[in-house]
Amino acid sequence: MTRPGDAAGRAPGLFHFSEDPAIRLFVPRPVRVPIDRGPDRAWLNGPLVWAIDAAHSLLYLFPRDCPRIVIWPTAETSPEDRRTWFGDVAGRAVAYVEEAWMDRIRSGTLHRYGMPSEAFEPAGDPGTWVSRRAVIPDSRDSLPDLPATMAMAGVELRMLPRLTPLAPIWRSSLHASGIRLRNAQDWVTPEGGPPRPIAHRP
Repeated sequence: MTRPGDAAGRAPGLFHFSEDPAIRLFVPRPVRVPIDRGPDRAWLNGPLVWAIDAAHSLLYLFPRDCPRIVIWPTAETSPEDRRTWFGDVAGRAVAYVEEAWMDRIRSGTLHRYGMPSEAFEPAGDPGTWVSRRAVIPDSRDSLPDLPATMAMAGVELRMLPRLTPLAPIWRSSLHASGIRLRNAQDWVTPEGGPPRPIAHRP
């Protein structure tokens, strides 16, 4: 599912998702909660404009602060892991969310901004790109029915009371993306799991 840029290193079609319908200029900003990516990638916590490619856009079809775990099989996924975690899903991915977020997902609207690919460089994570300078979007369209948009993207949406039982997924051979998990109930990042937020120091 990972699709790099072309041979010349240019970005593919890129997008930024927001609940704000009136963004005319994306200004580089530091992330709200710094992530421990190691010293070589600490710059990714600094002022940047972020974008995602089309293949990985399914990760952002959610209200901004919604905690979610999105999984999909890869070429290295074992048949046992596929049966255990993915089952007979016909789509591309399964997205797990907490039940408490479902009303916001059902009622939410997102705005998908098309971003000029020449302004971006790869961030090092699959599908993610960043710009160090301000960016004017090329286009905007609205996504008023998020469950239907997910279904069209091949995402099966599943609800759980809590996401904590899914922590072992990072020990499986499936791909797992955990986003905004700091907002999940009782979440503790497992070894090998998504990057941890940097602890606040007064």
